[in-house]
Amino acid sequence: MPTETVPSDTVRCAIVGSGLAALATYATLRHAGVRPEEIAVYGTHEDPTEVWRTRAAAIRQQRMRSESDGHVGAAAFPGLAVHEAARRVTLAPLIATVANRYHPRVEDFLRHAEAVRARSGWEQSFRRERIDRIEPVDDGFALDGGTFRHVLVATGHPGLQRPVEFREAVHAYEPHDYAPTVAVVGAGMAAATEWLNALAAGSEVVSIRRREPVRRALNVPRAFFSKRGLAAFHAATGERRASTLRELSTPSYPPGPAWDEPIAAAERLSQFRVSDSSQTQNGVEQVICATGFRKGWREDTLLRDLVETNDLPTHGRWIALAPDSTVPGLTDPRRTLSIAGVAAQWAFPAADTIAGAKYAAHGFVRRVCRTR
Repeated sequence: MPTETVPSDTVRCAIVGSGLAALATYATLRHAGVRPEEIAVYGTHEDPTEVWRTRAAAIRQQRMRSESDGHVGAAAFPGLAVHEAARRVTLAPLIATVANRYHPRVEDFLRHAEAVRARSGWEQSFRRERIDRIEPVDDGFALDGGTFRHVLVATGHPGLQRPVEFREAVHAYEPHDYAPTVAVVGAGMAAATEWLNALAAGSEVVSIRRREPVRRALNVPRAFFSKRGLAAFHAATGERRASTLRELSTPSYPPGPAWDEPIAAAERLSQFRVSDSSQTQNGVEQVICATGFRKGWREDTLLRDLVETNDLPTHGRWIALAPDSTVPGLTDPRRTLSIAGVAAQWAFPAADTIAGAKYAAHGFVRRVCRTR
């Protein structure tokens, strides 16, 4: 379809994707004074929480793994801990967040995200349309719906990961119940949550995993959320950065008795055991794949086209981004192409978090506002 030509003196920016990273970026743009009519959001879901909410409900998630600053509001303060403390008239959430031990409830996070969406003007900018190609042009980028000087891509995970031998199994992030005997494939957060869910439902559980999971409160070590930690990561060689990201992709879930005690009790009753063999599924009534998502730019059709058409530098499954999450070679003083979400790990190892989404959003907004 013909593209719309946007005057070069008009600030126009587009967000490709309509999930939580897109909402965090949109809220940050609005907070910086960019008007709804200056922003186009292209996506398949008008509700930016829909996909995440469905997956969280599927694994019966009750608490966020992130901490107090894990919210989509543009300003760091007040966080979810402040809102909960005011609502419950207690200092407990504030004390917990000072010690980095506050994990908001999923329902509180979703209520907050809906409030951000409602007051931001999201509906004025949203267009229900899937973008198949981003083409660099003079002073911007041509999308299916127009030409924009600044574009941020936040397309999220490229799909659920199902090992070939478990192709017919239900995925943890799809709605399901629990059979009397359940095999859970995987060893990360979703798998650990499913162990507890199935045990609570009265099931006997077999954990099928190739390695022991790492016990980590956050999905990556806290150092990578700091300026010093990021500076060291950005200064490393390409191979060292790729190696670090491979290490961080090791399955993990938080430490603590809330996870360990139900497992220990079930092991004593022979209701929980570990196996490293897929043959364990024989005789099991239900197999649940808690194997996460497909990984890398090749799995995302939009990113694959962008990389291959423009010969962008990559390292393994990662696009080699600048530290501010922009795409070198396609970003210059006139235009910006940024990537947010899981595909932006080369810039921010914890990109697949709300904190990571906001990291990319702040870099994007700085460039948009500098050229207003």
